[in-house]
Amino acid sequence: MLAVERRNQILEKLQKEKSVVVSELSREFEVSEETIRRDLEKLSDYGKIIKSYGGAVLNDKPGIDLPFNMRQKENPQGKQIIAGLVAGNIKDGDHIILDASTTSVFIAKELRQKKHLTVITNSIENLIELSDTSDFNILSTGGVFNSGTMSLLGRRAAEGIRLYNADKVFISCKAFDIEKGVMDGNDDVSSIKQEMLKSASKVYLAVDSSKFSKVALSTICPLSDIDVVITDKKPSAEWLKAFRENNVECIYGE
Repeated sequence: MLAVERRNQILEKLQKEKSVVVSELSREFEVSEETIRRDLEKLSDYGKIIKSYGGAVLNDKPGIDLPFNMRQKENPQGKQIIAGLVAGNIKDGDHIILDASTTSVFIAKELRQKKHLTVITNSIENLIELSDTSDFNILSTGGVFNSGTMSLLGRRAAEGIRLYNADKVFISCKAFDIEKGVMDGNDDVSSIKQEMLKSASKVYLAVDSSKFSKVALSTICPLSDIDVVITDKKPSAEWLKAFRENNVECIYGE
């Protein structure tokens, strides 16, 4: 097993159990305790865990920016549910914008059943996923490549987005709060998503239930700027009331 695969599995275990013990991980993965300590050191450098005596605990603050491949493994079932619901809101021939979130990669896979779509994206993963869809018009925003988000960011990306007028935009986020709105981990990502919202007639927020009532560093927009929220589970009564008061449609998995 490669080190990155083992670290991903350790992170998945932490997300389920909230804490791990070095000696137990050593036996489970059949490697030395020193190897496990190095794995935990690397995960600690990412900010996702807090090392403790003999092990580690999960640091689940939403401001932490994990590498893309690790974020993609967070709540995959929820993201798959969301992707299916999103696909039901896209018609053949639509012009859509997809952000560079891990949720959008699940959405891109669902789009392969559609016909004659125009997809505008700053996501490297989405460009690769849809590269062999011969009847799609795939448009890259351009911009500066960011390896942590597997996306194109910066002034050129913003200028590229402003060239287009889409029917629908689908973004995700790192945190979602009734009062503070839609948030992400840094201004570079948030500013690109703000440009995406301006370039579409209808705004969809595709966000899994783990992001509700969380706060992150950089605000993308208030709740009232969203037309439709698509999520994996039925939100609480408080959230449903907030959606009604802000004229936001909510679509959720059963």
